[in-house]
Amino acid sequence: MKDIRSQFQKNGFVVLEDFFQPEEIDELKFCGEEFTKNLPPENERSIFNTIELQQTNDKYFLDSAHKVSVFFESEALDNDGKLKVHPRISLNKVGHALHWLHPTFKKYTFDERVKEVAFQLGYQEPAVCHSMYIYKNPGIGSEVKKHQDATYLYTDPEKLVGFWIALDDSTQENGCLWIAPGSHQSGVHRRFIRNKDPNSKELLIYDTAAPCYQLSNFRPVPVNKGTCILIHGQVVHFSYPNRSDKSRHAYTFHVIETQHSSYAKENWIQPPPGGFPKLYRN
Repeated sequence: MKDIRSQFQKNGFVVLEDFFQPEEIDELKFCGEEFTKNLPPENERSIFNTIELQQTNDKYFLDSAHKVSVFFESEALDNDGKLKVHPRISLNKVGHALHWLHPTFKKYTFDERVKEVAFQLGYQEPAVCHSMYIYKNPGIGSEVKKHQDATYLYTDPEKLVGFWIALDDSTQENGCLWIAPGSHQSGVHRRFIRNKDPNSKELLIYDTAAPCYQLSNFRPVPVNKGTCILIHGQVVHFSYPNRSDKSRHAYTFHVIETQHSSYAKENWIQPPPGGFPKLYRN
């Protein structure tokens, strides 16, 4: 594997082609599709949408931190929770503890290739704090707004990297990532935190208004399936809706440093008893 640290520090992201082999990607995607075959009942279905932010007062979302929970696309359900689309394309994502509670996702999250990347990036005691299977289904795959991952998984000093693994070819047509190179050098722009106000209905809040980002600063990052994109915690990125007829599945997880870096007690995800699982000590 090529030296990645200088490129990561310069641009805020690195593209690692053929990170996982085709048969490994097929195994991950098979597991992702299995979640669509046993959906929760209509009165227990939760939507995930980064634009309308239903999850800020959603206990199901908060409780998903250490579970394997499914979230639907807003266009997949009617007001009564009934499906408007085929179950296979109804989910937005599954999260947020696949890396620990699902044997297949755990196997690949703690793979030696992942450990080698963390080592090359200078991590000393890395731990996995969060994971998601993202569907970005054809026709109804929703937009993901411009954001920094450190908004949600803040550490001091900042030491966070996302591993974003393409399980399908990711193109401009089906909603590939758009990244603003170098934007990781301007600090953390806002935080998504637990609400301390006992009288508020919102369990989670942003500590400031959304920043405005110029679209001209972003560039598309289309990749083939099997590619891993390393995403710096402070680099700004987003994806457009998927209006094509092709899926854009991805598996993503986040790694933090636990040595000489503190994980914020206000973050929406808090460590389970015993702490987040260490990458080098699984």
